[in-house]
This record gives sequence, structure tokens and C-alpha cells, in this order.
Amino acid sequence: MTLQSFLTFLVLGALAGWISGLIAKGRGFGLPGNMIVGIVGAFLGGFGFGLLGISAHNFLGQLIFAILGSLLFLWLLRFIRK
Repeated sequence: MTLQSFLTFLVLGALAGWISGLIAKGRGFGLPGNMIVGIVGAFLGGFGFGLLGISAHNFLGQLIFAILGSLLFLWLLRFIRK
């Protein structure tokens, strides 16, 4: 992984966390927490869709995978906290 792709991954994850925090409406962890959740969610989304054989080669597709992964991670965190 190059430095550029790593930085893109971090920015993509932070953006996905912010968007998933807006979608979840009140179920997030504030902006910094949502950004961390988004980075973990970007990893989970990319890994999960990769296992299914689905890949995205453009920024929008990767962003959608990251948002779905971060929403799943937010749901898991909310389920664990109960």
C-alpha cells in the first residue's frame, strides 16, 4: 500500500463516518468518533464486499462500500453497548 492510497483510505473512511453519522441521526459518537468508526467501517466494507467478489474501482463505489461498512459497524457497536 502506497502512502497516497493509505491517505485516500483515511480520507474516504473519515468522510464515510461523517455521512453515516448523518444517516444514523443521534446514534453516532460525535465527529471524531464517527470519523474513527468510518475508517474501521471502510476497512470492514472493503473486506466484506471483497469476500463477496464485489469490487469498486472508482471513488464513489468505494465511498458507498465505506458508508455501508460504517453503518454496519455503528449498528454492531450499538448492539454491543446494550
